[in-house]
Amino acid sequence: MGHLQRNLATTRERLRDQVAHALRAALISGELKPGQVYSAPGLAEDFGISATPVREAMLDLAREGLVEPVRNKGFRVTEVDERDLDQYSEIRMLIEVPTVGRITRSASREELEALRPVAEQIVAAARAHDLIGYLEADRRFHLSLLALAGNDRLVETVGDLRKRSRLYGLTALDESDRLIPSAEEHIELLDLMAAGDAEGAERCMSRHLGHVRSLWAEGGQKPLAAQQTRARKTAGTAGRDLGAVS
Repeated sequence: MGHLQRNLATTRERLRDQVAHALRAALISGELKPGQVYSAPGLAEDFGISATPVREAMLDLAREGLVEPVRNKGFRVTEVDERDLDQYSEIRMLIEVPTVGRITRSASREELEALRPVAEQIVAAARAHDLIGYLEADRRFHLSLLALAGNDRLVETVGDLRKRSRLYGLTALDESDRLIPSAEEHIELLDLMAAGDAEGAERCMSRHLGHVRSLWAEGGQKPLAAQQTRARKTAGTAGRDLGAVS
C-alpha cells in the first residue's frame, strides 16, 4: 500500500502543479483579471476536475503574491499599479546592476557560458510567442546569474520581486514582437560579462531593466481586444496540457 500511496501523492502533486501552471498562464495573459475574485469550485468546473487541486494551486499562487485569499469567496487576483512597478524596478536596479558587475569580475568564463543556452531559449521563446516559456527561461537566467554572487537571500529577494510584478502588458507586447529586442539583451549581457567588461555589463543590465519597465508601461496601453485574443490562445494551451493529466 505504501507504493500505491506514493503514486497517488505524486499524481496529485503533478495535477496541482499543472493547475498552477495553467492559472499562471491565465494571469500572465490577462484572462484572469486583476481585482476580480475567482472561486476554486468555479475554476475547477472550467478545468473539469475536482476543486481540491485548484484550491491547493491557488494557495501556491497566494504565497507567490499573485493572488490573495478572500474569506468565503475565493481568491482575488493581485492588482499591480504603476507605482508598484516603479518601486519593483528601482529595487531590482539597486540590486542587480552592481551585482552583475561584481559577478563579471569574479565568475569564471565557464560559469557564465553555462547560461548561454538559457539566454538563447529566451530569444527562441519570444520569437515563437511562447509566453510561459519566455517567462520561465527569463526567470532561470536572471536568478541563475545572480546565484553566482553566492548570496541566497539576494536571489530570493529578486525572485519575489519578479513574481509580484510578473511582466505587465506581456501579451500585447508579444502581439507586436516587442519582446524580441528585450530577449536579445540577455545574450548581449552574457557577451559583455564573458569578455570581462564589468562596466559594460552594468550599463547593459541597467538598460535592460529600464527597457523592461518601459515595456510594462507601453504594454498596459495596448487594446484590450488584442490582449484577450492572446489570452485565449495561451490559456487554451495550458488547459490542453492539464486535460492530458486529468
